[in-house]
Amino acid sequence: MQHHPARLRRSVLYAPASNEKALLKSTSLACDVVIYDLEDAVGPEEKLAARERLRDFLNGGDRPRCEIVVRINALSSIWGTEDFLAARAMRPDAILLPKVDRPRDILDVDAMLDETDAPRSLKLWAMIETPRGVLNLGPIAELGRDPAARLSCLVAGTNDLAKETGIELTADRRYLSPFLFQLVMAARAGGLSVLDGVSNDFRDLEAFEASCLEARSMGFDGKTLIHPAQIGPANAVFAPSSEAIAEAEAIVAAFADPKNAGRGVISLNGRMVERLHLEMAQTLLARADAIREKDNRETAP
Repeated sequence: MQHHPARLRRSVLYAPASNEKALLKSTSLACDVVIYDLEDAVGPEEKLAARERLRDFLNGGDRPRCEIVVRINALSSIWGTEDFLAARAMRPDAILLPKVDRPRDILDVDAMLDETDAPRSLKLWAMIETPRGVLNLGPIAELGRDPAARLSCLVAGTNDLAKETGIELTADRRYLSPFLFQLVMAARAGGLSVLDGVSNDFRDLEAFEASCLEARSMGFDGKTLIHPAQIGPANAVFAPSSEAIAEAEAIVAAFADPKNAGRGVISLNGRMVERLHLEMAQTLLARADAIREKDNRETAP
């Protein structure tokens, strides 16, 4: 598991703002995040109605208790500015910007948020889904080190990356993996969360679980989803296992032993354990605690 601070973002579900049934259902789902989508999931003729439907829904009294993100259309589009103003008024946790190509794409929206006196708690997420965005990953992710820039998460747009590059999307994504590794590396350098792209066949949950396992092994914090059936497998794969929790607890206990006070390296069960493993163990246990707290909130009357 990762040894960096991050909110729970194991399962991040796209919900089309044009689909009233999907909006209503989102309030009762067990995903960690809902991305209410005004962009790709909404056709051109539905854009205006979808924006108003989402505005009414999120300004109503039945908002989901999970993290809420709104994906707007690009500011360069005819819908972008009104999407931004509407999303700002919907009080989400973050606004997801599509097709981020350069740091300026983030900084321009950050300046707009400042001009509208948006709270500092309102963050920005960036979709990385173009060749130019991949080439500029370093400067984009570096904004994560500047709290004033509001950037908190990078999202892989794997379908668009495949389309823009001509890469063939195979089951094991072997040809896409180099770009995904770059995305994870950049996110870690910038102290950001990072999410894997979607799996298009929502009926094949076995293949989806395999994709989640691959993403977890690559270092992603979670997976973006297109169907509620994918929530359970994603939550399970991106949660620490009972074995990992037991091992982390043993590491924390070993370093807490007075005889190991001040030591940088100790021996535990026949293997060398360093302070960096202690930090990883503490983060894993904090993640496990966060999952338990979330589960308790969802089952509370």
